[in-house]
Amino acid sequence: MGYKISDIISYLSKIAPPAYQEGYDNATLITGSPSWECVGILCSLDCTEDVVQEAIELGANLIVAHHPIVFKGLKSLTGKNYVERTVIKAIKADVAIYAIHTNLDHVAHGVNKRISDRLNLQSTNILQPKKNILNKLTYFVPEQDKDTTLKAVFKAGAGQIGEYSDCSFQLEGKGTFTPSEQANPTVGEANQSEDVREVRVEVMLPTHLSRKVLQALKKVHPYDEVAYYLHALENENQEVGAGMIGHLPVPMKESEFLDYLKEKMELKVIKHTRLLDRDIRKVAVCGGAGIFLLGSAKAKGADIFITSDVKYHEFFDADSDLILCDIGHYESEIFTKELLSELLSQNFPNIALYLTKVVTNPTSYR
Repeated sequence: MGYKISDIISYLSKIAPPAYQEGYDNATLITGSPSWECVGILCSLDCTEDVVQEAIELGANLIVAHHPIVFKGLKSLTGKNYVERTVIKAIKADVAIYAIHTNLDHVAHGVNKRISDRLNLQSTNILQPKKNILNKLTYFVPEQDKDTTLKAVFKAGAGQIGEYSDCSFQLEGKGTFTPSEQANPTVGEANQSEDVREVRVEVMLPTHLSRKVLQALKKVHPYDEVAYYLHALENENQEVGAGMIGHLPVPMKESEFLDYLKEKMELKVIKHTRLLDRDIRKVAVCGGAGIFLLGSAKAKGADIFITSDVKYHEFFDADSDLILCDIGHYESEIFTKELLSELLSQNFPNIALYLTKVVTNPTSYR
């Protein structure tokens, strides 16, 4: 069975919905066409000219990269910088580039879970859950049609709360209505008042799935006019957000943990604030630039916060409340390419999958 690039994108969009990306981001198909047949996938952290060349040599026509090669609109394609040269090279070789960036950072099974797993953190949770990305759908349905509608809205993505699926609240009552001459009532006659035993059903759903869930409801609901209302919720979505926090199976001395961190993340160097002579039990992590989560790491009692791209004065903000570690942007996210490869191999076993061998780290150490 052959797959199109659109099939790959559809799957990755379920794993990490583009709706969860930050406003500045560009997690999308950057070059190529969704209609192309996919003959091979190269997974990488970055997409550079060398990575595109590697894909060409491997016979892969899709690069799935964590970092988008294009963040802002290009006003020209003359090859004057590495971004333009990379895009030109990909277009000329018919290589598609798909970026899956902050949306993959923000899901509970994404970038930060991979870091947490490498450190063997237990009982992990999102460090800073996102708000305002949930809706509540309330609708009214005859008792005999309740199960049919619930099955449809659950299949469309409603009713998931953490590790619990098919979640709903139901309340029995009486619905009243009077059909007009133009109505096509399932129950009752035109111009005659009617009352029906109905169930009020409430389900939660991700905001970006609202249209899909409503379409599914209306398709199976017996009434020609479905009574429903949709509310935006301020609830935090515990499965979506920035960073992650968890516990070590056994507490470690600070110096012992730093050696452990260096080994597990394959680091050459760690920049960190002074040691505090305390055991490390609770560990917060954020792949990439995560200093904006320092307050959340403190508030949730982390003994150490591991991230990257920390500026000189930002180290002072640790203020002896915890140890702040900068392990490097590339180093914190390099294992994302393995995560992508594993996810894709589970669903597309017949497509050739490769991990880039190109070291795209723009920084060096000596």
